[in-house]
Amino acid sequence: MKFPNLETLIPAVVTPMTPEFEVDEAAARRYLTWVKAQGIRAVAVNADTGEGPSLSRDERRRLLEISADIFSGEVVAGLYASTTREAIALAEDARRAGVAALLMFPLPVFRERAGSERVIYEYHRAVAEAVELPMVLFHLQPALGGAEYSPDLLARLIELPNACALKEATFDVRSFTETVALLGQLPKKITLLTGNDNFIMQSFLLGAVGALLGFGTLVVREQLEMIRAVGKRDYERAWKLHGIVQPLADAIFASPVREYRARAKEALRLMGVLENAVVRPPLLPLEESERQRVREALERAGALASVASRRGE
Repeated sequence: MKFPNLETLIPAVVTPMTPEFEVDEAAARRYLTWVKAQGIRAVAVNADTGEGPSLSRDERRRLLEISADIFSGEVVAGLYASTTREAIALAEDARRAGVAALLMFPLPVFRERAGSERVIYEYHRAVAEAVELPMVLFHLQPALGGAEYSPDLLARLIELPNACALKEATFDVRSFTETVALLGQLPKKITLLTGNDNFIMQSFLLGAVGALLGFGTLVVREQLEMIRAVGKRDYERAWKLHGIVQPLADAIFASPVREYRARAKEALRLMGVLENAVVRPPLLPLEESERQRVREALERAGALASVASRRGE
């Protein structure tokens, strides 16, 4: 099994919707083409940022096909299901669409701490045995609908033959550094991706080699340059870019953090990338005060100024 090269910035992209809450395929194609033009070579589709859990099987499959076409198969497919059987069916859809890997979302049952580790392991094992696709494991904070795994469980999951990477998204520096230390001790080496939108640059200083971020679809060029600067040990340049990137990320992921999906769409609308910021109910559009805060954060980051300059305003 060929593992993809994930040592880059992988945006978890949004899903453009019509005013009637339907997936807008034409808008999705335009948006994904824009993302690629920012210098991105791989994306995550049907993840939480893209409202993956609220999409039908057909909608998810179609979005994967469109994305795989634009990104030449360099797509990580968000896998979220209610049962193992459904997960295997969705994983097979992803394989047929030509994606590079699966992003293994924690299921709600995983948050039942007592006695749930066997459930978690057997779920991953069943998907790995049924569908020959690399898997990105997902260590996700409960506030974002996830579950944090014990070191012993992480070590067992990493030993699965399909496991190629780990997205660490606890949003906690101490937990992240403990995971870095654990990965360094294991015989099998996998790619560590940060999912910590609250300390992006610091993740790379601490050991991440790639990023899979919901925030990855905004100020994309600045994020890419910041990551490259860390790699070159040009810390002065990295910190300067951090001063642009992180305050905007903090605004998008402000409390309540689950509103970040609507905030990301509103930011893309204000930037002229999307025609609207429609989210599918039960998600709700932002209130005016929230929209204003997103606008102000974009202005401070210079994102709206760059849009105006491209338009000749």
